[in-house]
Amino acid sequence: MVPPGKKPAGETSNSNKKCKRYFNEHWKEEFTWLEFDYERKLMFCIECRQALVKNKHGKAENAFTVGTDNFQRHALLRHVTSGAHRQALAVNREQLAFETRVHGHPELRSVIKVEVNPAKVAVLTTVYWMAKEEIPDEKCSSLLDFQKFNLCQALLASEHSEYYHPSSVREMQAAIAKVLHNEDRHRIKASPFVGLVVDETVDVLEHRSLAMFTTTVSPCNGQTSATFLGSFELPAGEASTVAGKVGEVMRSFGIPTMKITWLSADSASLVAERLSGVGTALTSLCPLLTEMHCLSHGSSLLPAESIVSIEYLQKYETTVDAVYRLYSSFRGESNGLQELRSVLDLCEIDLGSPKAIHWTSIFPAVEAIDSSWPTLVLLLESEAERSPVAHGLCEELKKFQFVAFTKILLDVLPVFQKLSRFFQIEDFDLSILKPIVSATATTLQAQKSASGQNLQEFLNEMNEHPRDDREGESRLYYKGVELANCSKVHLKHFERLKESYLDSVRGNLLDRFPSRVLEAISSFSAIFNPKCYPQSLEDIGSYGVSELNFLLQAYSRVVVSERALSDFPLFKRIVFSLSQLSFKDLCIKLVYSNSEMHELFPDFAVLAAIALALPLGSVLAEKISRGRELLKRGRLRCTKDEGLSDLMKIAIDGPAINEFDFALAVEHYESMRESGFIVAQVK
Repeated sequence: MVPPGKKPAGETSNSNKKCKRYFNEHWKEEFTWLEFDYERKLMFCIECRQALVKNKHGKAENAFTVGTDNFQRHALLRHVTSGAHRQALAVNREQLAFETRVHGHPELRSVIKVEVNPAKVAVLTTVYWMAKEEIPDEKCSSLLDFQKFNLCQALLASEHSEYYHPSSVREMQAAIAKVLHNEDRHRIKASPFVGLVVDETVDVLEHRSLAMFTTTVSPCNGQTSATFLGSFELPAGEASTVAGKVGEVMRSFGIPTMKITWLSADSASLVAERLSGVGTALTSLCPLLTEMHCLSHGSSLLPAESIVSIEYLQKYETTVDAVYRLYSSFRGESNGLQELRSVLDLCEIDLGSPKAIHWTSIFPAVEAIDSSWPTLVLLLESEAERSPVAHGLCEELKKFQFVAFTKILLDVLPVFQKLSRFFQIEDFDLSILKPIVSATATTLQAQKSASGQNLQEFLNEMNEHPRDDREGESRLYYKGVELANCSKVHLKHFERLKESYLDSVRGNLLDRFPSRVLEAISSFSAIFNPKCYPQSLEDIGSYGVSELNFLLQAYSRVVVSERALSDFPLFKRIVFSLSQLSFKDLCIKLVYSNSEMHELFPDFAVLAAIALALPLGSVLAEKISRGRELLKRGRLRCTKDEGLSDLMKIAIDGPAINEFDFALAVEHYESMRESGFIVAQVK
């Protein structure tokens, strides 16, 4: 049947040209999803075009989304039973139900999707690319003009809605971020367990913000993901304030409290608050929670805020800060002073920021002070007569305690640098965590009685000369400079300072890695790391029993202990045969829902999922670092924290530009504009 006035539809593309086939209008009655384009002579599936579901090859196109001229009934039957079509129906039903709930329209809407205006996509693509490349919002208008100058057809061919104006960049960013956050919610919902990272940051205006990340596990393939949830304004308050904000964000993303298994809190102030109750407050919400602090982002393993109770540290940092401010812009030819300037660039230190710089935690800065010390003393002496500041700094740098404490820092900071590097390895061997922490604590304890290498070399290199004016006392010289305050009283005071500092640093380390956490990590490694198993099959009989009991007790809410203990002998024999696998590989094999091991050992699959949710690895560390940089620079001059959070989301988690669904972003943006949502948000 052909509509009046129209010729039969086009021929098939079969190589057999003798066989001509035509579109049959009756097919529309049988297949309600079928649509025919009379101009192009192609038939389509409106459901598949609506959903644009990606297939196993990562492509959303098929014959019935781009159009086909294979006018045969069996082609329609083949399509209606295909996985892509069934998945498209499910997606469209879910979207329709969502829109009905949100907008409160009970009437059914048409599922035929209008083609997205290419000009709208072009504008949103520009906004997206600007966020990824950290280009200021105000450049949007000029970038759109530049693309028109380069004959961008999408922008030249048609006019876009007044909604898509460069002044609405923040609103478009919000729509893009909404697409990404919806994906986050699906990922969190699918993940059996979730790790949580909270990172307190302070911008140039001293506003406290809480950046939150999650680590999730996909049951489809066992792979892990690190996701940025957002940056949230943090009012000054107690630990309960932080815990309340975390709970609020968890509810907004629909994270069940039983899923949260790990908490990693960065920044020294958060760790200090943890000791006064933030961990307890969150544990009351999340019964499976274990605190594991600053593992993947070890730059704060030695926070200065935690040891400010040592009075001399504040004086030392004030002195070092004055030196860097005085000589950072020095234009002489001294290599020593050039090293000071290079430290500011290397460590991205902003001397103009009102935020205090904790020099005792920055190894390159301390190293530069040490290597340039003789040059600094000479320069300060030459300026001392005409500059009271130079005179005061010169007197301070020449004191025995300043030089000796610099040497202590040179001995301590590399120990923590090495510890930090372990936690940034992508496939970190958890079995060495406990020995590393123990060895670090032992090293710090040993330095109390036996000085570290740098301090010992300093003490050996000092030259002693008798004093003419005071019998029984000597002058101490180091690199040709006479040191001040070298009496026995001063030396005893320094010994107390050294012990107090080392005790504080060691105590901070043990606070961050309490014995229960180390025991849990060691137990996971013993059970799931094939390389930790005995070399002989005969020796695995009693292996790992105590470690498994520890985990079964810790996670008794989500495992069946009797079944796990019964399965353990067979589980160990299988793991023994998989000695080539790493800890992560074995956990992935267990978590993968279609694997035999997942079905055979359900309790071990649960424990493996908990282990995979650990907030570790270079990917997470890089995202945390990126978030800090974006917030620190404050480059977008957002008047509200929500605007900056949206931009950070795109910059941190946005996929490659060709992988993002801009059509969905257009839909969200126009829905938000029509409902007046954005207007309310930006007022």
